[in-house]
Amino acid sequence: MRTRHIALPAGLLVLVVMHPAPAEIIDRIAVSVGNQVITEDQINEEIRVTALLNRERVDLSSAEKKKAAERLIEQVLMKRDMDFTHYPLPQISESDESLKNIESEYPKDGEFQKALQDYGITEDDLRRHLWWQLTVLRFIDYRFRPAIQLPDADIRKYYEQEAAKLREQGVKEIPSFEDSREKIEQTMTQQRIDQALDRWLGDTRTQVEIRYRAGVFQ
Repeated sequence: MRTRHIALPAGLLVLVVMHPAPAEIIDRIAVSVGNQVITEDQINEEIRVTALLNRERVDLSSAEKKKAAERLIEQVLMKRDMDFTHYPLPQISESDESLKNIESEYPKDGEFQKALQDYGITEDDLRRHLWWQLTVLRFIDYRFRPAIQLPDADIRKYYEQEAAKLREQGVKEIPSFEDSREKIEQTMTQQRIDQALDRWLGDTRTQVEIRYRAGVFQ
């Protein structure tokens, strides 16, 4: 899982599908990304779901709204690329396991539903976010992993740097290069996927007009 400011962890990458807003709620548009829009309600929902997943309090401050908006902008850009490449989306049912895992964190009867109520979201909201999270993680892997190459010299250099750190810490039994290789390859591949995604998002943002409604973030 990608660990970036998406929070995909504080750790969890929390995402939501974007749809054009109907005319009657045009005054609630917060950001336009090309011909797509992000509404205030979507920003608030992003914040609430992220808070629930990370077991944090809901913070609807201007600063947090801006952070949520930036995450959602990235998601719109990825959705545009999915549409362009005809990327096949998973079934919504594929998010059921993730939903069950989260529900299992609330073992007492009614505790999960109370948490949803406290955070101001529904079970369907959460399921949809988890489904989109799964979709994006798979898309990132599909889009960027095939281009990643790891020369043996780079892997060995990474090992030597990590081994040096362990020696400085006083560790005496340092795993061999061959024993460490698989884990190093996994770590380096994920790092390079993250770097490729960051570059792609940066380039893509320059190709799309993004407009903020200032009043939303003040």
